[in-house]
Amino acid sequence: MIRPSIEELSLNGKYNRYVLCIAISKGARMVTEEYIEQREMAEKLIANKATDKSIASMLKQDVREEKPVKTAINRFYNGELRIIESTLPSD
Repeated sequence: MIRPSIEELSLNGKYNRYVLCIAISKGARMVTEEYIEQREMAEKLIANKATDKSIASMLKQDVREEKPVKTAINRFYNGELRIIESTLPSD
């Protein structure tokens, strides 16, 4: 089971599961894009012989070691990612 739970992420019922699912999926996409950018930069440095480090050592640890969804959930829970109220559909 992924921690934190849905209840912890929903901020005391402020957001429903649908909103959380969309927010986390968008966050996971951002994490994936971040990984791709970091990897491309590391590969360029290695190709240009600008470094002798491995690709893995040049990537951020959370992007390298965790799945994008898990990283997005953790970032949302820690406040690094937020839901912008103006983007939510009105009732």
